[in-house]
Order: sequence, then structure tokens, then C-alpha cells
Amino acid sequence: MNDLKQTTVIGLGLLGASISLAVMRSFPRMKVVGYTHRASTRDKARQLAVATEVVDEMSRSVMHADLVILATPICTFESIFGEIGDGLPSGCIVTDVGSTKVMPHRWAASRLPRTVHYVGSHPIAGSEQRGVEFARDDLFDQAMCVLTTTKNTNRQAVQTLEEFWSKLGCFVKSMAPARHDKIFANVSHLPHITAAALVNASSEADLKFAGKGFIDTSRIASGPANIWADVLLTNAGNTIRGIDRVIAQLTELRNAIQSKDESQIERLLEKARAKRAALIDYKIKSKEMIS
Repeated sequence: MNDLKQTTVIGLGLLGASISLAVMRSFPRMKVVGYTHRASTRDKARQLAVATEVVDEMSRSVMHADLVILATPICTFESIFGEIGDGLPSGCIVTDVGSTKVMPHRWAASRLPRTVHYVGSHPIAGSEQRGVEFARDDLFDQAMCVLTTTKNTNRQAVQTLEEFWSKLGCFVKSMAPARHDKIFANVSHLPHITAAALVNASSEADLKFAGKGFIDTSRIASGPANIWADVLLTNAGNTIRGIDRVIAQLTELRNAIQSKDESQIERLLEKARAKRAALIDYKIKSKEMIS
């Protein structure tokens, strides 16, 4: 960590700007350079002082970087890797905060020079809000961050990122990209599309009568559509299999209701209640953020 003098954050939305603020809080001597392609967002980022310096050119932002973090939509990663590759200093660590990892690892292997080290990062933090104005320096406190590695990943780079995310407040775990995508299709991507389907299944007139339970259940459907489209398209196989499992569960419950099988209905609902109770208990005991 002592070798990191400059972190560059590409993408200054909620997540990128929050990373920048958290780095300035946790590493007061480290320079943080921010870049985003929208001039209006750059102006706002300067006004809000979310980075040590906000620059107008992506290539300039990485010239002296020891760590580069991509916080843009996933499907932009491949072109960004190609654009910044020649300007990255030797030994620089490149990571991203995307919600899928198999494709970013492939893009990094094909587009980044061998003189830099790529490691995937996925901090499990954020909200349905978007934009630099919602950035917070405590967004990662008590959050989990998953690092993804392959047999070719530089071990020192992994250790550096473990220390980096820990300093920002995260619990850090590591796994292979394919395992990451399988897990998060179930616990992240599937909840989002289920929430979206729930909202879309109701008329606007009916939604006016929705209470707190519906609002809580459907909250994540407010996430940015373009970001989530990229997530689903870069993890399509796992997501489709998850949808099929949800359909199977809904069908089982539907059949029980149709046949008026009260004991089966209670069994299915109790199974879900008990599994969720165990989940909450685990999160509390492990002191992970669950809000």
C-alpha cells in the first residue's frame, strides 16, 4: 500500500465518486484523479470536490496512476481497456467495480498490456440512486468486497487490493470469476429482475395503493436500466437459469393455491421465512452491512 501514490477513478457516478471520497478519507496523502466523459458531471465533481483533481481526458487521468478503478457500465470496459492500455505505467494495478466478472477478465487479458496487473473487484454497496451528488465517503463501511482472480493473477496485486478495500471499510473475500458470476446471478441479478417484474405486473392505478411492504420489496427496481442491462447481458446464462428456478418456485406455490392445499402453502412460506431468518442471523453475526 505504501507504493500507491495515485488512484485514478474512471466514472464519477454514485459508486465511482464514493470510492474517490472514501480514498481521500482513508488515504489523505494519496492523490485521487477522477475522469468522466460528461462535461457536466466533471463540473459537478469539481464543485463537490470528490477528487483531488478531475481531468478532461481519460488518457491523461491514468498517466501517473498506481491504481486505476473502472466505475462505468460493464460493457464499456473492453473499449476503456483498449483506450488506456498504452498510457498505463508499468506495474499499475487495474480493477473495476462491475457486478459481473467473467467477461471483464477476458477483456482485460486481451486488451491490457502484460506490464500491468488486472484484478476484478466487486464491492457489494450502492443504492438505487445515481449521480455524483449522492456520493458518500462511508458507502463501503461494513460492506463486502469480492476480488476475482485466475491462475495468472499477480498475487502482490491481489494483496494490495485486499489492503486497499479493507482500509475503505470492506470485508474482503476472493473467488474465481465464474463462481462469482454464478453466485451473484442468484443473490443480486435475480432479485433485481424479480422486482422489475413485480412492478411491471401491476397497473399504475393499483400501484397507488401500495404500502411499505411493496415499496421495500420493489426498491431495487429503481436502479438505472442501462447499468442493469449490461449486468444481465454479461451474465446471461446464469441469470436465465435463475429465472427458471424462480418460475419453478412460483409454479409450485401457484399449484398449491389452486388446489387449496393449505399445508403445502404454509410449508413453502415457512421454508422461505426460515431461510431468510438464518440469512439475517448470519449477516448480523458476521457484522456485515445488510441495509
